[in-house]
Amino acid sequence: MSLAPRAVIVHRTTEYEELLARHGTHGQAAFFLSSRGRGIDEVRERHERTRRALAEVTAAVPLQWRQSRVERADLDRFLFGPEDVVVVVGQDGLVANAAKYLAGQPVIGIDTDPGRNPGVLVRHRARDATRLLPAATAGRAAVDELTMVEAVTDDAQRLVALNEIYLGPPGHQTARYRLGPDDGRTAPEAQASSGVLVGTGTGATGWLRSLWQQSASTLTLPGPVDPRLVWFVREAWPSPATGTSRVAGLLGRADGLRLTVESDRLVAFGDGMEADALELTWGQSVRVGVAGTALRLLD
Repeated sequence: MSLAPRAVIVHRTTEYEELLARHGTHGQAAFFLSSRGRGIDEVRERHERTRRALAEVTAAVPLQWRQSRVERADLDRFLFGPEDVVVVVGQDGLVANAAKYLAGQPVIGIDTDPGRNPGVLVRHRARDATRLLPAATAGRAAVDELTMVEAVTDDAQRLVALNEIYLGPPGHQTARYRLGPDDGRTAPEAQASSGVLVGTGTGATGWLRSLWQQSASTLTLPGPVDPRLVWFVREAWPSPATGTSRVAGLLGRADGLRLTVESDRLVAFGDGMEADALELTWGQSVRVGVAGTALRLLD
């Protein structure tokens, strides 16, 4: 017998909860903020809005369904199932944080702070959960298939991200590597830089866009459902041994970008989740391209 659907509610600790954990009491947290010219009332109000949204979403889960909650810090230890409907309650970035651990499950983004969040990925209000949860399993909901990016190392480690994957030094050192298309025909270029960024049309609204603007690039950035990626090398350094002829480009669905490490240590992480990074060492190579899975986000 098939399992009943499970609503997995993804959330994160609020700023107010973090303040209480650090300072112990509301009064001490208020004093800390006031000493820095801030008031605690706004912080607490945002916390209360988030709690109300979580309560409303929880109450909207159909009685015959199962349900679970997972905090952002525990996502890498949570096992999602194929029957799950994932409800992300919070900010746009929380959807990206959850996306890398999913394999095609439908996702509903609930905005807890309309007007403060852009609402690109958290497109709905808590009151919409009553309608959207049944629609997600009945096939009645409109869904956007958002392209994702993946990195696969030569020893089969895999990393997936919704916005972008960063490959480079873990600190402020210079990354040394060889970079080129993964076509077996084109010789790679030796480079020294502060890292390489490869991302999607969703990511092109953030970090990638800033690099695109800074470099005055003529590339046309992909859209969120466009099955293409865009990549940029950050601060490539020209020298007798390193070049700068490959600093930006686009990757189609069948294309790949291969980076071979020539430093003691580089890392690869997705969507700012540095704690969940791949470690890359001398001689190791990694291929970056369009992921085989997409984020199924309810429109």
